[in-house]
Amino acid sequence: MHRISTADFAALALVFLASCAVSQDQEETSTGTALTQLEAANALNPNALNPNALNPNALNPNALAPNALNPNALSAAAQSAIRAPGEAGALSRELLGYVVGCALTPAQSFGFSWTDQAGSVHEELYPGLLGLAPSWSDKPLGQTDQQWVSACLASRTNWYGISVTISSRGSHKAIDKTGAPELSTYTRQEGAFWGNLFDPSPYLHACHDDASHARSLSRACAAGHLDESGGIEECGMIHIVGPCDSHCLPLNQRGMYYPSCVNNLTGSPDATTRVITVFLR
Repeated sequence: MHRISTADFAALALVFLASCAVSQDQEETSTGTALTQLEAANALNPNALNPNALNPNALNPNALAPNALNPNALSAAAQSAIRAPGEAGALSRELLGYVVGCALTPAQSFGFSWTDQAGSVHEELYPGLLGLAPSWSDKPLGQTDQQWVSACLASRTNWYGISVTISSRGSHKAIDKTGAPELSTYTRQEGAFWGNLFDPSPYLHACHDDASHARSLSRACAAGHLDESGGIEECGMIHIVGPCDSHCLPLNQRGMYYPSCVNNLTGSPDATTRVITVFLR
C-alpha cells in the first residue's frame, strides 16, 4: 500500500484551517454505513459513490500553494495542525481525510499519529477513495490536478454537516461513470462544482439543477441554504453562479456530467475548467 507523506497533507491541512471557525451544526465525521459493495468504505474502487459532510468553514485556503507539498517543507506549525489534541486538531484531521479521499486511490493511504490531552497516542490511517490526483504522493500538484481536488472538496461540502451519499461524475477517468449502474439509480441532478483552491486568488464555484430535491436531502451548497426569510446563504467560499444550463456546456449524456463550466478568467465555458457534476437519488 502506497502512502503520501505526512508533510504533504499536513501543509494542506494547515493552510485550509488556519482561520477555520466551528460550524453551528455538529460535524458528522463518520463516512456512513455502506449500502452496497460499490459504496462500501472497505472495498471502494475509483468509481465509488462517496459520502460527504465537510464543513464549509474548513474551505479557507489562505496561502495554499502546490509547492507546499514537499516533505522537506514541513514546519512545526504544519505538524501541529493535524496533531493538535483539541477541536482545531479534530477539524484538521477531518479535512485531511476528505483531501486524501479526493486525491488518492483505494490502493493508497495516508498515515500519522497524534497524542491527545490525556497522553494517549492515536494512530490515524486515511484511505484514498476517488483517485483524482494519485501522483500527489510523489510530486506537487499540477494545475489540472489542483482543479480536480478543489472541485472534489467543494462537491463533498455540506452546509448541515450531514453525510449524504452522492454520485460524483466528470471527464476524469476516475469518475467517468459511462455505463456504470449508478447512472440508473442516481438520476437527480443536484448541480456542479469547480474552482482552484491553489490559485493565487483561490475560488470555488457551484451551479444548481434540481435545488428543491437537493435541499430535501440536506444538500444545499449547489443552490444555497435558505434562511428564515427565504434568502440564499452560500457555503463558505463556494460562490453560486446560478443554473447550470446557463453557465456550463450541455450535459454529456453518456457519462452524464458537464464537460466544462464558466472559466474564472474568461467568464465562459472552456475545456480547461475541470468540473465535478453531482447526482442524487
